[in-house]
Amino acid sequence: MRIVGVRTSAAQVYAAQLSEDGATLSVITDIANFWSAPDYWVVRPPEGAPLRADEATIVPPLRPDAQVLLVGLNYKDHAAEGSYKDEALPPFPTISGRWARSLCVDGTEIPVPAGEDGLDWEGEVVAWVGQTLVDATVEQALAGVFGYSAFNDITARRAQKQTSQWILGKNADKSGALGPIVPAAEVGDISDGLRIRTLVNGEVVQDGSTRQMIHSVGEVLAHVSQTITLLPGDLLATGTPSGVGYARKPPWLLIPGDVVEVEVDHLGTVRNTIVSSHSRNLGRRTSSVAANDGSGHLHDSAI
Repeated sequence: MRIVGVRTSAAQVYAAQLSEDGATLSVITDIANFWSAPDYWVVRPPEGAPLRADEATIVPPLRPDAQVLLVGLNYKDHAAEGSYKDEALPPFPTISGRWARSLCVDGTEIPVPAGEDGLDWEGEVVAWVGQTLVDATVEQALAGVFGYSAFNDITARRAQKQTSQWILGKNADKSGALGPIVPAAEVGDISDGLRIRTLVNGEVVQDGSTRQMIHSVGEVLAHVSQTITLLPGDLLATGTPSGVGYARKPPWLLIPGDVVEVEVDHLGTVRNTIVSSHSRNLGRRTSSVAANDGSGHLHDSAI
């Protein structure tokens, strides 16, 4: 099963199940309902006829107030390849964050900010929280994961390196490319090893495994829950393996026209094209369709 968000012409977002071929989707419920009880909604058959995916606006299936947490330096080979190679690994997970509005989906054009020579790729796995976690144990935190997605934590390195705080470089417009959610029950324990590959214009630039993570998903979520209450629909990006562009000699950054893909076992591929800053469209594209009228079109009145 793959779960995406679909936005209507009235700017409402619904959770939807994507077909195996990606051609159709079936609306499950509105996004607030979905994250109020994700384990219930994921087993309940969608109602209504399938909708054509190419006539819907696919968006991340996010709560508007979702917390998007990032783990930095969570693969030893990545920590050793860049500007932190001469520093001791931190004993606790290094946490930063994204704004939810910085996230996008497969197929979105990603603009290079005017202050950057290019963008850098970071192929990752995102864990979606499915239960409220407060002072959780590692076991409770892992059991509270609802699902996983492929993710490209595309980074504006110049902005990131200007200070010791990473937030600016991690929040460029439309820079967090997120794949559909695959329920955890279908994925299993990612500590057993999901292969992550990143490709730029067809060339493999990262090839790693989640088995190489320093801090496991359960460990990170448990650690965060000691300070921050985690709610269903919050996200955790779990870090990237080695092979990022800025650490190469010479550095290699994504420039307009480049196509970048992140492939993760069981989770699929998220593929995006890089465009110039002049191509930025900060307004929200609304779909001309919004719910099923029997012809595969989406109209607000039907959902």
